[in-house]
Amino acid sequence: MGLAQKGDHEAYRALLEDISVELRRFIRRRIRDEHESEDICQEVLLTMHRARHTYDPSRPFEPWLYAVARNVVIDHERGRQARTKWEALVEELPERASPASELLGETRLDEALKALPQGQRNVIEMLKVEGLSVESAARRARISPGALRVRAHRAYRALRALLGSVD
Repeated sequence: MGLAQKGDHEAYRALLEDISVELRRFIRRRIRDEHESEDICQEVLLTMHRARHTYDPSRPFEPWLYAVARNVVIDHERGRQARTKWEALVEELPERASPASELLGETRLDEALKALPQGQRNVIEMLKVEGLSVESAARRARISPGALRVRAHRAYRALRALLGSVD
């Protein structure tokens, strides 16, 4: 690793080849899912690369590497545990949400859009109907992207007020 820190690309490549098999084995003992363990292995290699400047060449390399790997595995497990608190397995997939036009009735949405000032209506059509980026819509409207965002925010707020709450 000392040579890799000094910029020796071949030494770094050889180091990665040398450690990859044992690193995968280390992670696989802790993470059973093959795909998940491979993702974690890649994350360990990236973390090792980002933290390579913290390695002290006068000390053994393996304890440093396994400390990095252990920390990545622990962080992954913490994240997984946090996610499982909120995730729930279901027998059947939930129904897909209906488009807003079906929930509101197309005529009610059309009426609300028509009630908006022309500039706000145009912004919603460009961003939501045509799917333009803010930058593209701003060029078309001949205003700055910041001004377009303000106009869009005002249009969304006006639409919410015109439509009331959607339950």
